[in-house]
Amino acid sequence: MRVSRGVPLIATILVTTALTTALAVPGPAAATDITAGDCTRREGTRVPGAAFQQSACLADLTTTGLAGTPYTDLADQAGLTARATRTPSGVPGMQIDGYFPDSSHSNATHGWQHDAQFVIRLPDHWNGGLVVTGAPGTRRQYATDTAISDRVLAQGYAYAATDKGNNGADFYRDGTRPGDAVAEWNARTTQLTRAAKSVVAQRYGQAPRRTYMTGISNGGYLTRWQLENHPELYDGGVDWEGALWTKDGPSLLTSLPTAVARMTGAATDEDMYAAGFARGSEFLWPYHEKAYWGITQKIYRAEFDPAYDPECPGPTAGTTTEQILAPCATDAAYDYASRPASVRRAVAEVALTGRVGRPLITLHGDLDALLPKAADSDVYDRMIDARGRGRLHRYYTVQGGTHVDGLYDTYPDRLRPILPCYRTAFDALVAWVERGTPPPADQVIDRPVSGDVVDSCALDDRAPHGAAAAR
Repeated sequence: MRVSRGVPLIATILVTTALTTALAVPGPAAATDITAGDCTRREGTRVPGAAFQQSACLADLTTTGLAGTPYTDLADQAGLTARATRTPSGVPGMQIDGYFPDSSHSNATHGWQHDAQFVIRLPDHWNGGLVVTGAPGTRRQYATDTAISDRVLAQGYAYAATDKGNNGADFYRDGTRPGDAVAEWNARTTQLTRAAKSVVAQRYGQAPRRTYMTGISNGGYLTRWQLENHPELYDGGVDWEGALWTKDGPSLLTSLPTAVARMTGAATDEDMYAAGFARGSEFLWPYHEKAYWGITQKIYRAEFDPAYDPECPGPTAGTTTEQILAPCATDAAYDYASRPASVRRAVAEVALTGRVGRPLITLHGDLDALLPKAADSDVYDRMIDARGRGRLHRYYTVQGGTHVDGLYDTYPDRLRPILPCYRTAFDALVAWVERGTPPPADQVIDRPVSGDVVDSCALDDRAPHGAAAAR
């Protein structure tokens, strides 16, 4: 990591994948000839501050056109969307890949072995806007190509995504002090936003009229943090189940120890409910025991509180699948409230305040079994209200939604994908910002009993503001 502490660098981490995220996934196969599009200003378009960049004019910037080429990575998107998700295609334009100066090397994409990688996409037919995101979990810059990039490109937006400066299950090794690795994530997002604005101006001859921040999980946290700390860079954002960090809790370090304790038989279902996990989500717990809870608790605890158990995870979270996903036995007894003040100071550097400075829409599934909404978005919504910023926020609970949409394919009778509701929310944000049309009030978006649940989601304009059910 090579970033200055002279500006706020607060960031957060949240694993949102299982093994495909934790392990280094090789880059896709060599590209076929897909070059095309308008190459005007290609050679003169420079990413400010980049240590390296390469650009290509492509016939289609969406995953439909890029699958199997070095310009996206489908493996890093695994599990984020439902299998039947429909996405647009046929968006010609320019793609710029590269990286900013950095001293860590966890991102093997393109064979660069260099972190702080980014992708910027510039459609030939531009609508004047820019959408920025950071990778969810410990994934990399192509992770949300299907979930976010494809549709916003088809709408005419330029798009920029960052790997956040470190990634993979061993991210906590970056930096020299507790919290350094996660502190870099927000700095890299701010850095890319500023650079992407310049690139857009170079490419189209004018700066973006509107810039939106958005993201999933850790990307949702980045959205919250950017709108709190750099509202001057954005016009609004959509937060899809962002992680919550607060100095005294709640956070991952206050809810996940109970889940790890349940894995060892030291906690009951009632303990889980008390920690915020939803009644009705129990059918998802066995999967999360195998894929999420253990690895998530140990690597984030190692980042903020390495002295708690210096031997686990140690210098690596593991070298085999079993080792990576396994919890540290000591984490079942982890008690954040009793840890030294230095731990809370490290978390305080990544803490949210609720003081958003631009319009924000939050979505969270009521069956999220990694970030239970009772200990996350419910709390953040109250934080925003306490700061007197409630007029800038809308909060939609997605009934039947869970942390990753890919689980819908396993439980289509119990879950619904959040992605179609996210798309509806993004359109509502644009109408709010650009046309002054307030979005529907806070509400629970009911799980439909029939119809196109994978690609359709409607908000209820009749819902009363501050609907109690949404809390």
